[in-house]
Amino acid sequence: MTDLASLPRRIAARAVGHALAFVARFITAVRADWRGIEPVAKQRVYYANHVSNGDMPMIWTVLPGHMRRQTRPVAAADYWLKTRARAFIGPEVFNCVLIDRRPEVDDKPLDKILAALDEGASLIIFPEGNRNMTDAPLLPFKSGLYNMGVARPHVDLVPTWIANLNEIMPKGEIIPLPLICTVTFGAPVHVHEGEDKDTFLQRAADALKALSPDANRDATPTEPAPEPAP
Repeated sequence: MTDLASLPRRIAARAVGHALAFVARFITAVRADWRGIEPVAKQRVYYANHVSNGDMPMIWTVLPGHMRRQTRPVAAADYWLKTRARAFIGPEVFNCVLIDRRPEVDDKPLDKILAALDEGASLIIFPEGNRNMTDAPLLPFKSGLYNMGVARPHVDLVPTWIANLNEIMPKGEIIPLPLICTVTFGAPVHVHEGEDKDTFLQRAADALKALSPDANRDATPTEPAPEPAP
């Protein structure tokens, strides 16, 4: 009975998801650049730079349908539960793993994340924690990415760079600019045996920054440095 009662919501969520993907592609002409991996159904954690509230939908949109259905963004409960519309889109359409960021609440975010991985989901995360409003390419990474890599070493941690989204919709503007948003997926990284947190997080951040247009603009083409052997 419960499944029958929830069927209309699942159908509505699927329809809204298709509509959001269409709108995102129409407005931004978003495209995927699978530079370091192939778009195949393998469990992954896509970790990305964060400059806009549109970052997560852009990654979700460019994933092929069979991968999108198995990929859950890790997102802030205070944002996605703020209004009725968001409370439907976040949990129902995107199937977010919602994390309560209030300091007085011990929400055990890593436990929720590992539970989602153990259920077979792939994840989208933003290891900077907050949107980067500075001129630096990235803010320092929080420890969550390292903790995931240690706890579930078989899961690929995939650097994912979102380019041009902040130029397409600058702060304060309501009309998008005609630029193409590109989501670039790089070669996976893993935590090596005995590797400390700071070393890994710097290596993961470097792998992500290497995918940015600024890192490749006017540079002499070179082969990317291989991941160090364990």
